[in-house]
Amino acid sequence: MQYLRKLDEIEARYEELNHLLADVQVIADPERYRKTAKAAAEIEAIVAKYRDWRRVTRDLEEARALLAESDPGLREMAEEEVDRLTPERGRLEEELHLLLLPKDPNDEKNVVLEIRAGTGGDEASLFAAEIFRMYSRFAESQRWKVEITSASESGIGGFKEVLALISGGKVYSKLKYESGVHRVQRVPETEAQGRVHTSAVTVAVLPEADEVEVVIDERKDLRIDTFCSSGPGGQSVNTTYSAVRITHLPTGLVVSCQDEKSQIKNKAKALRVLRSRLLEMELEKQQAQIGAERRSMVRTGDRSEKIRTYNFPQNRLTDHRIGLTLYQLDHIMDGNLDPVIDALTAYYQAEKLKEQAEAGAIVAAD
Repeated sequence: MQYLRKLDEIEARYEELNHLLADVQVIADPERYRKTAKAAAEIEAIVAKYRDWRRVTRDLEEARALLAESDPGLREMAEEEVDRLTPERGRLEEELHLLLLPKDPNDEKNVVLEIRAGTGGDEASLFAAEIFRMYSRFAESQRWKVEITSASESGIGGFKEVLALISGGKVYSKLKYESGVHRVQRVPETEAQGRVHTSAVTVAVLPEADEVEVVIDERKDLRIDTFCSSGPGGQSVNTTYSAVRITHLPTGLVVSCQDEKSQIKNKAKALRVLRSRLLEMELEKQQAQIGAERRSMVRTGDRSEKIRTYNFPQNRLTDHRIGLTLYQLDHIMDGNLDPVIDALTAYYQAEKLKEQAEAGAIVAAD
């Protein structure tokens, strides 16, 4: 098996970190202890899987040695063990390969979720609200926090646009494949003749930027305007200038936030969204420069650019990127997204493994 030396090094590092966590000097330094514990947690799964692989490999070698025994009973037991342990070791090797894949540096980050109604008028805005509800319920099941930054409601209870910050553990790693055009096929409530209509919404998932990643000079780069909030919110609505609009002058990006009654809180939220959008722009520039596969963000919201179709009459969800079809749309719309997200993650991990194997073959050929 490849990577044994690397796995030995990771295990040695894990042991070193655990010794540090028991050191009184490290325990007395909260910041150092936190960083050490985090570093140990990041490689704990690899070490545990490697130790399982070593145990199964040892047991398999012992079972194979027993195949040469003269006792028929021992040979039969050994054959059963070999038949059981061989696929188990193969599975562990595959899982170790996945764990050793280069990590996406954004996987641990919170995200900015943007949902916009595309083609389809009122029906698209209603579906945008349902998609937002779907992600909110999924976030709740993951114990994530959802904060609406801004929302533009339609006259029938839908969303023309809604932006939200989602924070928690590994949010981006779970939601990063959700960006694109989501198409819905169903009979609208306003359709008298029962005809199926097709509408679309666009979804963008942006990793939240750290302040050190995106440097903004607030005095030179930003124009900050305040205005009265609109919509529900009690007596302060339209009486205090709590809503904030930030314009990033170098790029022309504009972000508004009026969700909070406090102008300071609205400004802080708007800045978080602005930083994430600027980070996304920078990442796309870098990816274009090195010729890497560009993250497929939404474009015009046209139905032809779909990544996924939600067919309500058939209770069917189809993800067109990986050919996945599930007949449990009602459960998925209630926030049970795990079957979809797990399938997408497995597919793209397999693609990375294939690329890694091809790169290794090229190196070997050279």
